[in-house]
Amino acid sequence: MNSDSRILLHTTHIPVRWGDMDAYGHVNNTVYFRFCEQARVEWVEALGFPVTVGEVHGPVIINAACTFLIPINYPATVQVDLYAGQPGRSSAMTWYEIRIEGDTRLYAEGSAKMVWMDHASGRSVPLPEHLRRRIES
Repeated sequence: MNSDSRILLHTTHIPVRWGDMDAYGHVNNTVYFRFCEQARVEWVEALGFPVTVGEVHGPVIINAACTFLIPINYPATVQVDLYAGQPGRSSAMTWYEIRIEGDTRLYAEGSAKMVWMDHASGRSVPLPEHLRRRIES
C-alpha cells in the first residue's frame, strides 16, 4: 500500500478475548477480519450512517484480505488503524494495520473494498457526499 495515497480515518482498541484463540494458542485468523470489521463499522457509524438491518443504503464488503505477520496472544488489546484511499463512484478501498497496545510492531495488515449498496435492488449507488468528502480530506 502506498502511504502517500491513503489517509488515517479511524483508530479503535479492542480487547482480545480468551475465546479468540485457536488450538495453537494464538488469535484465530478469522478474528483478525472481525477486528477490521469493527473498526470499519465504528468509522461509518461515527459519520452518521447507521449500520443496521433495515437500512435502505449502506456498505458491503466485496473483497477482504489479511496478512498475518506476528501471532497475537491473550491477554492483549489490539489497536486497529483504518485508512482509505481515493474513492470511486460507489466504492472505497480501506486498509488496516493491527498492532498490540504499547507495541509499535505491525502484527497484521489487511484490506477490504467497501461498496455502498441499495439493499433492496442489490445494486451499487454513489457514495454519500459526506462520506466521500471525509475520505478525500
